[in-house]
Amino acid sequence: MTEFDISKFKNKAKLTDRYKRQLSRLQKKGIPTDCIENAVEGTQEKLSLAKTSALVIYGEPQSGKTEMMICLTAKLLDLGHKIIIHLMNDSVDLLTQNLNRFRSSGLAPAPRNSSELGDSEPHPPEMVIFCKKNFKDLEKLISRVRKHKKLIIIDDEADYATPNGKVNSGAKTTIYNLIEKLIGQDGYYIGVTATPARLNLNNTFNNKAEHWVKFPPHAKYTGQDTFFPIESNPSYRLTLLDHNGASQAAENALIRFLVTSAYLNIHVNGEAENYSMLVHTSGRKEDHETDRIAIMNSIRTLTDSDSPGFDELLSKVYFAAKNLYPAAAEKITEYVIENASMATWTVINSERDRAAAGENATEPSSPFSIIIGGNIISRGVTFPNLLAMFFTRNVQHRLQQDTYIQRARMFGARGEYLKHFELTIPARLYADWHRCFVFHRLALATIEEIGSPVWIADKRIAVAAAPSIDKATVVLDKGEMAFGLFDYSASFDELILLDQKNTNTLCLLQKRIGTAALPNFLIDFIRTTANLHQGTLAIHTASSIEGYGASADQDTITRSKGFIGATQKESSKFPDAAHHIKILHNGKGKARLFYKYEGSLHFVRNNAI
Repeated sequence: MTEFDISKFKNKAKLTDRYKRQLSRLQKKGIPTDCIENAVEGTQEKLSLAKTSALVIYGEPQSGKTEMMICLTAKLLDLGHKIIIHLMNDSVDLLTQNLNRFRSSGLAPAPRNSSELGDSEPHPPEMVIFCKKNFKDLEKLISRVRKHKKLIIIDDEADYATPNGKVNSGAKTTIYNLIEKLIGQDGYYIGVTATPARLNLNNTFNNKAEHWVKFPPHAKYTGQDTFFPIESNPSYRLTLLDHNGASQAAENALIRFLVTSAYLNIHVNGEAENYSMLVHTSGRKEDHETDRIAIMNSIRTLTDSDSPGFDELLSKVYFAAKNLYPAAAEKITEYVIENASMATWTVINSERDRAAAGENATEPSSPFSIIIGGNIISRGVTFPNLLAMFFTRNVQHRLQQDTYIQRARMFGARGEYLKHFELTIPARLYADWHRCFVFHRLALATIEEIGSPVWIADKRIAVAAAPSIDKATVVLDKGEMAFGLFDYSASFDELILLDQKNTNTLCLLQKRIGTAALPNFLIDFIRTTANLHQGTLAIHTASSIEGYGASADQDTITRSKGFIGATQKESSKFPDAAHHIKILHNGKGKARLFYKYEGSLHFVRNNAI
């Protein structure tokens, strides 16, 4: 009889190489893992350095952060961490979607919803737990894991709900307080987000920007450069409305979606695929219902050839197909009519019927799947095979950067059908949204350029919600910024006078004084905006601050009131200038470069040590 070696099986019970298995799973699917590996290795390194045990991983919207978090969880388990808790926004759709993706990855131990944990039952030695960020769920979770130490909290969409909105009153918001209790004295906090500004300006759990980890997008990612190009024309279909999304515009957008889905299934796909159209309405639930009824009526009309509006709507389908795909108009029209009855529509808000919609409401279930919603669909939720987005209403108030960056649900791996993708949106909203991403991109560049982020806003775009900005450490530079000290030379003026209105002069100057004194992000920002409006850049010759006396700090070359006023702007010489660059020196061999923007632009930075 063969001897039974129990130690051999005991060793097998100690799971290892889970991280390698996850990487292998992705690689077998043809998914590159270099970006994931960089983020995971960076997190492992920074987690040991972060004195407050809090750090942030930031990446682009829809860039594959869920797969990264799966691999990160596997790595942390391999390193010996026993309890990994994933926090999700208070949305059952988001929790379900992420939990299912974690489970289908084959991660061991199998992830569990926090509601599955018993109050008194013994827990296994390792656990991966998912929990929504709401009062009841967090309180129950804290009670159920209170005996465990050194928990690792991975907070998805960390800038939403988590930051302390009472930071300036000395109090703590409920969610912030509960997550802090969950972390405890020896736990670790990892915030994951595409919009880290609020975490930075709020000093959430004392995270430091120097301990942030960048998660770069993968090679097939289509993001802001694609959907909000600065100088080139969009490589997808962009339909700008000169008003809010009226019912006729919604009907036209729906028809183009039906036509496009039909074309792809007839002429591109080997087998029929299901596609989604996302109707992004306001946050009011009554608007969700209004939009649902309008879309439902259009679909119903197409399924009833005896209905009064059938002939007119059918004609619109045919001529939309003729305009988009001239050679295939008849076949496309036939496909739409034959399959119109398969169309589905789902309203995603807190009152929807989950039993009717199913657990995977964001997965398209027919070639014509329409999803309607507001704030809930703006964060974290992924929409596979998203083919069209329709924004029904403009924004009258000031846009908040994090909110609108997160609403770019069209980002992702859309390359296979990108030229067929359509965004229908009010022109003013698109312009604001475009500028929002320009500001965001430049702000993220400052993290690598100068070590800490400088956030950009204007009269239409706010960086983050005002109550969550820590006034004790955050500085607002209204249009004027200064950078690192450098050695002064009178020869700088010779270079400047070569061309005082050209960004190429800034590049030459940068080579002389370095990126700490003139960061790339500033040149990129000026080039982005000044090139669109010629004559708006003015590079002034240098001046001494010796005459400012005690109103300026002569050694640090700083002044509370700023330096660039009406005289320094030289308006007679540069009448159209909006961007002003000026070197100021102290007569002792040191100088500093100042930037002033003429307008509502302002820069926000955190001076916390």
